[in-house]
Amino acid sequence: MDRVHIFDTTLRDGEQSPGFSMNVQEKLRMARQLEELGVDILEAGFPIASPGDLEGVRAVAGAIRGCRVAALARAKQVDVEAALRALELAAKPRLHVFLATSDLHLKYKLKMSRAEALDAILQMVSYGRQRCPEVEFSAEDGSRTDLDYLCAVMVAAADAGATILNIPDTTGYSIPEEYGRIFRRVREKLGGRPGVTLSAHCHNDLGMAVANSLAAVQAGARQVECTINGIGERAGNASLEETVVALAVRQAAFGVTTNIRLEKIYPTSRLLTDITGVRVPPNKAVVGANAFAHEAGIHQDGIIKNPLTYEIIPPEAVGVPARQLVLGKHSGRNAICVRLRELGYEVSGIELAKCYDAVMRLARPAEHRAQGDATADSAATVRAGSGFQHGQDQPRRGGSPRVPPASAASGARLRARPRPLRLGRLTYLFALADSGGGCGNLSSHFSFIGGRRNCACIMAAAARQPR
Repeated sequence: MDRVHIFDTTLRDGEQSPGFSMNVQEKLRMARQLEELGVDILEAGFPIASPGDLEGVRAVAGAIRGCRVAALARAKQVDVEAALRALELAAKPRLHVFLATSDLHLKYKLKMSRAEALDAILQMVSYGRQRCPEVEFSAEDGSRTDLDYLCAVMVAAADAGATILNIPDTTGYSIPEEYGRIFRRVREKLGGRPGVTLSAHCHNDLGMAVANSLAAVQAGARQVECTINGIGERAGNASLEETVVALAVRQAAFGVTTNIRLEKIYPTSRLLTDITGVRVPPNKAVVGANAFAHEAGIHQDGIIKNPLTYEIIPPEAVGVPARQLVLGKHSGRNAICVRLRELGYEVSGIELAKCYDAVMRLARPAEHRAQGDATADSAATVRAGSGFQHGQDQPRRGGSPRVPPASAASGARLRARPRPLRLGRLTYLFALADSGGGCGNLSSHFSFIGGRRNCACIMAAAARQPR
């Protein structure tokens, strides 16, 4: 089976976007994690951009031994020489030369003719190939370049010694059918040149970066350039995690494999978040807080019976500790019953109905409050709505309620021994959860809607009606 090489540009294209700058030590931490993830090529930076960039690339090149390390350079000798200096310590160096080829860029940005651009590409690819064992050439704004001229550029770059030819959708303008057609045409013009790999590099301005990358794979690309969490210029790059999981889940359709260790995806995503301080949206595919979270009762019932009903890949396969079945206003009785059993309670049908009603009461007000207020409001609802009094339930400073004495010493789970639910008073169950930014406790199967980091999340409640 063919293998698609994963070219990670988190430390270059991703890092140069607003809010994602990293110092040398942070780049090294991220680079080591990417190496562990299994990326084939790690683009460490753009050395000519600044002394700090050159230092960062040199540090990464000296530390990484398991994958190739690439450095970016314009088709200018000063850029190429800076990149080569930065790669001196690399065990497997790659020089990445680029030049814009669309008429728009040639006329307004570079003020070059097509012939002048072609000459610069030939000279700098040849110059780099004489000094580096592997050279990649990228035609910036390739998806908006005249197709005949693009084919001529790619043939010339291959003849000059480039073995990886990258066709970027620099502005995220292309659509999958169109982008795939470009690759098929370039492959046709290249003929049977041995050792030449076509590469895709897509931006997400129209939300199609991953779709375009997959279309390129179907059209013969065997390298995809992408970033962790999809970070990058403007709307970002193709997301590494979405691309490789799509290739894995739909392997029969694509007929390719990658070298990525899927179970390392979530830890890698979290490390980038920790370094940059920029969290992923909760609905982000694969690594978002809600990617494996279910609140709708129908979905929860399906997941309980067979996870494949609503999940196309197990959360553990991508490094997420466990799925979440969120107890909220959309939850069903089956999910509440399962959670109560996990907590050690056996309930009758009448008792389950009361538990269900209590959860519904708790869920409604929390949903319409700011996240920071939801937990305190829910706890207040329990006290005010049921008349329940407990000496240990008063909020501590910061608004988090204390864990009732019925809980285990850890404050996170009750005794496992089955016992009947006591309905002589309101029995409510708390679990301390580190939500990881509002996503609930991933080490638990259940959380309560409105939870927040290091706060008490209400997991279930049961009340006896007054006599």
